[in-house]
Amino acid sequence: MLFARPLAELIAQFERLPGIGPKSAQRLAFHVLRMPEDDVRRVADAMLNAKRSLKLCELCQNVSEHEICEICNDPKRNTTQICVVAEARDITALERLNEFKGRYHVLHGLLNPMEGIGPEQLKVRELIARLAEDVEEIILATNPTVEGDTTALYLAKLIKPMGIKTTRLAHGMPVGGELDFADNATLLSALEYRREL
Repeated sequence: MLFARPLAELIAQFERLPGIGPKSAQRLAFHVLRMPEDDVRRVADAMLNAKRSLKLCELCQNVSEHEICEICNDPKRNTTQICVVAEARDITALERLNEFKGRYHVLHGLLNPMEGIGPEQLKVRELIARLAEDVEEIILATNPTVEGDTTALYLAKLIKPMGIKTTRLAHGMPVGGELDFADNATLLSALEYRREL
């Protein structure tokens, strides 16, 4: 055995986290061992508190302390626009811009038939239920990946027949990027989503 059993168990638990491989898990585990016990307890308490205290907003499915999240409770938000994102953390990226003044809807994943993730595993039914409100536009803000594009197309096919404007975030060349360094998929996307000046 390479590590003492308690250390091996701690490493194994860190490895279960997304984006944490064996080396990162080992670094985290050894860091925890160097931390004062009070700090370790605070981290563990914060994790347990978050798990016990947080729930999904009844309207948008964002992570919230309350039945309705702060964004949905904000009377200044435009209720006619809903921006659909894959994960709750995507809201943070959009809110940093301080430009979008509508509401959100979190799917909690993307369609991925290879992994058994269909519409039933996502918060699609909850999104469709919200469309009975006075919604004028749905902005599909899923990542420009196969799964993100598939999810956006699926949702657009459900929503467009309802007469609701359905848009997708543009993607392509990054600001400051150079054409000769861009890959073919990025260039194709930039060309496809071009806009009139």
